[in-house]
Amino acid sequence: MQLPTPEDLKKRRNELGLTQSDLAKRAGVSQPLIARIESGDVDPRLSTVRKILDAFDEVEKEQQIIIRDLMHSPVIHVSPDDSVEEVVNLMHTHGFSQVPVLDGGIPVGSVSEDMIVKLMAESKKKSISQLKVSEIMGESFPTVSPGISISVVSHILEGNPAVLVVEKGTVIGLVTKHDVMKLLQGQ
Repeated sequence: MQLPTPEDLKKRRNELGLTQSDLAKRAGVSQPLIARIESGDVDPRLSTVRKILDAFDEVEKEQQIIIRDLMHSPVIHVSPDDSVEEVVNLMHTHGFSQVPVLDGGIPVGSVSEDMIVKLMAESKKKSISQLKVSEIMGESFPTVSPGISISVVSHILEGNPAVLVVEKGTVIGLVTKHDVMKLLQGQ
């Protein structure tokens, strides 16, 4: 087995679209060490090279997983005219903490348990159950195409509870943080 040269490591990192910081984080080493290895300033230990190569393999595996293979379909959703009571029942029945709001198949918003609990706490009315979804909904979940890689969606999910998968203008699936975390069980 021939060990990769500093140039080989840098080339592979760039081909995978990783920054030195990304690679360092995944390999469990410092970014300055990656920079020094790539520039040829330091001769890394075999264990460090192994960590870097393992990180490359992990990224390649992630990039092979596309969202179409991970998404839930059909998408369970509510409409803007549904009542809060209907949303709560739907969430309870399916064990969801958030649902998209679709109007004629087009994403127009979202409703989460957190929003409903906050509304209940702030409401001066005794019951919010008859309010319409359109009165309480938040922003729609971001959308992606079905062929996008899990690594891209993972970054989107860092700031969002879910991502809708849209093909030719139609919502065909949904991916949540929980779905991505389930991938770890298969490793």
